[in-house]
Amino acid sequence: MKVALTGASGFLGPRLVQRLVDRGHAVHVLARNVARALERLPAGVTGSFYDAATPLSPDALGGAEAVVHLAGEPVAQRWTESARQRIHDSRVVGTRVLVEAMKAAGTVRHFVSASAIGYYGDRGEQPLTEHSAPGDDFLAHVCRAWEAEALEAAAAGIRTVLPRIGVVLHPEGGALAQMLPVFRMGLGGRMGSGRQYMSWVHRDDTLALLLFALERTELRGPMNVTAPEPVTNAEMARAIGAALHRPAVLPVPGFALKVALGDMSEAVLGSQRVLPRVAQEAGFRFQYPEVHAALRALLG
Repeated sequence: MKVALTGASGFLGPRLVQRLVDRGHAVHVLARNVARALERLPAGVTGSFYDAATPLSPDALGGAEAVVHLAGEPVAQRWTESARQRIHDSRVVGTRVLVEAMKAAGTVRHFVSASAIGYYGDRGEQPLTEHSAPGDDFLAHVCRAWEAEALEAAAAGIRTVLPRIGVVLHPEGGALAQMLPVFRMGLGGRMGSGRQYMSWVHRDDTLALLLFALERTELRGPMNVTAPEPVTNAEMARAIGAALHRPAVLPVPGFALKVALGDMSEAVLGSQRVLPRVAQEAGFRFQYPEVHAALRALLG
């Protein structure tokens, strides 16, 4: 089928486009800079302009039968007032613009709209599934509003899946890429107390789960995109050190993170023990369910 995709220039986008093409789908990307996005993508991929702040013509979807929505302002930055607004609007307003175009186009039958495990807030050691209540911090409020806009597509009869994506591991980007230089110097360690849970997922499993959400037509609503064995921050630090054959014993105090990152330290020091119940019950098999094997595959 023909799939329209936002976020084609991001951490997940180019690899997901390649997998879609490999599976026989036609891909049409929606991007602010279409020419630059297409430079990194396979031949035959087409594109149209899309910006979260600009109304989108239904024609921009190119007659797509499915839409995968990954675009959003990076969360990993200091949360100034303007950054908070960009994080919110890129997701909430951007999704609203996209859904309005989808409804007007009349061709879209499947919508996979990324969300994040920030939906659950800081929940300590409590196991969290797709049925768990939302949190009450900044990211939780963004995720709730983001998902509410996506569910307007469901109200219009479009099958909608909300992948709540965890900490995606790959040395090419995301949290792991930011941590690696310090760990490679032997200066890595836990952050804060280290007791906070990190609900991680290998990038390959993330891509497979997004395709699973797209192609398994019985799936609807939230779906956690996290490995089935979340670990604490201290356990993650030890696993990275072991994969690199480096010590991982130098902690970063919580107060230092708060000074360095400001309010964004909430995302680092908060704890979310998220379990992928929906995907597993639907029959998804993780290639990397355990963090030591995942990191050996990525770093070994």
